[in-house]
Amino acid sequence: MVDQSWVGHSSDPVGPYQVGREKIREFAVAIGDGDPLFRDVDAARAAGHADLVAPPTFPTCFTMPVIEGFLREPAFGWDYTRMVHGDQRITFRRPVVAGDELTTVLHVDELRTRAGNHMLTLRCEVTDAAGEPVATTHSMLVSPAGEDTGGEGDA
Repeated sequence: MVDQSWVGHSSDPVGPYQVGREKIREFAVAIGDGDPLFRDVDAARAAGHADLVAPPTFPTCFTMPVIEGFLREPAFGWDYTRMVHGDQRITFRRPVVAGDELTTVLHVDELRTRAGNHMLTLRCEVTDAAGEPVATTHSMLVSPAGEDTGGEGDA
């Protein structure tokens, strides 16, 4: 059963996550993206950025640990071992750049059951050191409904 009382839950702020040049370069190598904005400070600055720009999927480096921590919370009761990732979106207000200090707040937006599966939609709001919005991630996660997932309650 899914516990609808989790919908609307927000985590305490997590961070700051320090965005480093080498982390950006390593991530770009790992995903096979040779864009000079991700690797060359001079190229990034010539394009108008303060420092190296992170690839668009880079926020997964610091938002996924926040999501995983929530999903492994015993009170929530999610079966992390049987979960699959159904959907992922990231909306940016500005690029993530080296030197950013980013904080993440997780929000439970939706929890429903369809076609024998529990579907959980989580949103992470990412802000910089000044509290300004940087990015919003949306993740839809799926787990079989045959297990107790999401605590006690009705679907």
